[in-house]
Amino acid sequence: MADLSKAGTYALGDKRVARVGYGAMQLAGPGVFGPPKDRETALSVLREAVAAGVNHIDTSDFYGPHIVNQLIREALHPYPDELVIVTKVGARRGPDGAWLPAQSPAELVRGVHDNLRNLGVDVLDVVNLRIIEQGSIVERFTALAELQRQGLIHHLGLSNVTAVQIKEAQRIAPVVCVQNHYNLVHRADDALINTLAEEGIAYVPFFPLGGFNRLQSEALETAARQHFLSPMQLALAWLLARSPNILLIPGTSNLAHLHQNLAVAGLALPEGVLSSIAHAVQQEAQ
Repeated sequence: MADLSKAGTYALGDKRVARVGYGAMQLAGPGVFGPPKDRETALSVLREAVAAGVNHIDTSDFYGPHIVNQLIREALHPYPDELVIVTKVGARRGPDGAWLPAQSPAELVRGVHDNLRNLGVDVLDVVNLRIIEQGSIVERFTALAELQRQGLIHHLGLSNVTAVQIKEAQRIAPVVCVQNHYNLVHRADDALINTLAEEGIAYVPFFPLGGFNRLQSEALETAARQHFLSPMQLALAWLLARSPNILLIPGTSNLAHLHQNLAVAGLALPEGVLSSIAHAVQQEAQ
């Protein structure tokens, strides 16, 4: 079993979590909609992740919708004291599975209560405001800050945001994490990661392996073969090495893939390997 402590920990609010966590999105059916093909395997993946030392799970009640949170509750409730469950609000699903914005204060409040109910908790550890409609986020973040003052949310975070929007939110309430699109190929947030690290704020890359379309790179595949790893393991290892405030949440609905993802915590690669891979992948993408 992987030793997650080898990758270290980082503060997520008032708790320190292992830097390799788990993203639960893929536990739903195709397109993150409907029930899983194999419910028992989905429950087993969650239980195995926590048994392996994962204490940071990323989810949302619009995964399914509702289904992923219900799986988490069935598999893990009552939750271990050290487990931090991070959820997000700001979207909803149409009857056909379409991803739709749910950004009004009333919709955000409803989303928080949906998460509370389906996770079976009185207080949510961390709630990320997922931005879909751009522009000022004052009204939206203020609505969540009010729920925090009411005691329904412990910590607040942001997802899919700019540096300007982060500063806007910080004038309203503390931000403990930022969840943006970032990986070996998509590196627009390089400067932002460094700034957040200086402020002690966790950065959680979504789509760390490319998202719905996996990272495709000849340079990455060649380097992975040389080190007897999968390309995805090497891509995750690069993220861990990129900055100490990066927390990984790779997702899977497969037990074997779960263990492959968690194994990156213990990887020891020769000095310079990861930086050369990053350079080669960027050159290839140009």
